[in-house]
Amino acid sequence: MSQTATVTGPVQFRAGDGPNLPVPVGPIDIDAGESEVTLSWVDGDTHGAATVPIGEFRRYVAQGAIRVEG
Repeated sequence: MSQTATVTGPVQFRAGDGPNLPVPVGPIDIDAGESEVTLSWVDGDTHGAATVPIGEFRRYVAQGAIRVEG
């Protein structure tokens, strides 16, 4: 089930074996699975998506970097 959230602080993801990349501050959609959460966003003309482990997502929420709506 998809939910709406807002990135309010530093959130990063790793694209493959590359470096950590930032998720832009602003609205995102989240789709949680059993072990991972997919974050998706629109930044201007660019659409982005990233999958992060559920523990990392919970850490971002606990730190206030992601605020889940509702």
